[in-house]
Amino acid sequence: MKIGRILGINLYLNPFFLALLGLFFVAGILGKGLIAFGVVLVHELAHALMAKRLGVAVDDVELLPFGGVTRMGGEMAVSPQKEIYIALAGPAGNLALFLAGLALKNHGLWDENLGPFFLQCNVVIALFNILPALPLDGGRVYRACLAAKVGVRDATYRAAGLGQAWGVLVVLAGAMGLAMGWSGLDILITGLFLFYAATRERAAAPYLFMRHMMQKKDELEREGVLEAVTLAAREDSPLGEVVRRFMPRRFHFVAVFSNTMELKGFLSEDRVVEGLFQFGLEYPVGRLDGLIR
Repeated sequence: MKIGRILGINLYLNPFFLALLGLFFVAGILGKGLIAFGVVLVHELAHALMAKRLGVAVDDVELLPFGGVTRMGGEMAVSPQKEIYIALAGPAGNLALFLAGLALKNHGLWDENLGPFFLQCNVVIALFNILPALPLDGGRVYRACLAAKVGVRDATYRAAGLGQAWGVLVVLAGAMGLAMGWSGLDILITGLFLFYAATRERAAAPYLFMRHMMQKKDELEREGVLEAVTLAAREDSPLGEVVRRFMPRRFHFVAVFSNTMELKGFLSEDRVVEGLFQFGLEYPVGRLDGLIR
């Protein structure tokens, strides 16, 4: 549900967040719900502003119970450095709010009921988001670091898998807390949404990988120089299996060998990616033209 536009960024409220606000209203603590809304809003706007500062276009922001999603348009933040800076901006925003709250308390500008909740809310959201699991901020940092070793797609699968695991744990903890009277529905709802959002991130992994491949030439033109890596592939290896080993911030050459291990030539990364879009994932790499002998 669209709720407005700030600094040229469309803001959307996820139904799970709306349900959480409804629980606060039913419980008679809507003031705390609005504080949670404001804290999450600042958290997500910090992501968006950092993205804009780094030259990454921002389409819109969706507010979730534990943070949000900043959707990028055009250049995707697949550069490890950009991904890390954008991810850490959210918890940094919560830290700034926490310090501001302490300053207000020290100057007597304090509400004994809502003030401690404001501090607690910032701490919980910041700490929860640094868990190394997608779609949380820590998961994005983890993916950015892991992508240099296993590639964007596999790194996304691993980080999203951790997100699903954490979602299950939070759901179990929430259900136990609800049964024992230790907590309300908010923890259970947060766990369900975490599992749902992690599953969505996992499903989007192939599309993220393809977008990354499409902009690799732009990355080379922008950087001027990238580290070159050579891969060896048998001529009957499918293109999908070859490009799966392509890493961020590296330009690849593929040495193509016959089934008798005779070197047939080399293919540049851009030719392999072009062939992938033209012929599909299962097309044999050895059948591509443009071999450098």
